[in-house]
Amino acid sequence: MSSFPGSPRIIKGALIGIDPLNPLASVVVFQYNPDTMTRRLEARAVSQEGERGEAMRLTGAPKETITLNIEIDAADQLEQANPLAVTLGIHPTLAALEMMLYPKVLSVVANDILASLGSIEIMPVDSPMILFVWGPSRVLPVRLTSFSITEEAYDTMLNPLRAKVDLSLSVLSYQDLPMLSPARALFLVHHITKEIMATSNVFNSIGNIGTSLNL
Repeated sequence: MSSFPGSPRIIKGALIGIDPLNPLASVVVFQYNPDTMTRRLEARAVSQEGERGEAMRLTGAPKETITLNIEIDAADQLEQANPLAVTLGIHPTLAALEMMLYPKVLSVVANDILASLGSIEIMPVDSPMILFVWGPSRVLPVRLTSFSITEEAYDTMLNPLRAKVDLSLSVLSYQDLPMLSPARALFLVHHITKEIMATSNVFNSIGNIGTSLNL
């Protein structure tokens, strides 16, 4: 589909799962950026039943959840005779999303071997580090808590050709991540960026107040 030549290039949102064993297994660039996104922030504050005078104290960054809906459609790829889309439809994209909730097979097999050898304690398998990318100023480590997939069309081999996915993400802050984790550093960058933008808004608001007083 052709677009107006003067239109700006739109940056696509994405979910990227970073795993040292298979770094490219879980990269999902949104085919169409969703029109809406719901963010819910909950303060991490000292308990209301704590000591007197503690009501204004924060224990860390707020808990943030993000919900959004994305659409996946093989129509463009099929029009271009993309061999992957012709053979599998949108199965690979859905699989990349689902692998963000699956442990790696090698880790499962390794734990099975340890269990068969009589190991007393077996560590749970680490999930990939998932990044939610929504523009250059919002790259957040998240946990994909849940998602639902509604498949809407199929080819003759019952491969899905179109689907809507409802995603629920929990943002991971420095409260949730190890001290030396790269994801922790990313969240700190996000925190600093937010402080800078908030400060710039203060100056803008003061200017607006001054203008209104002159009136």
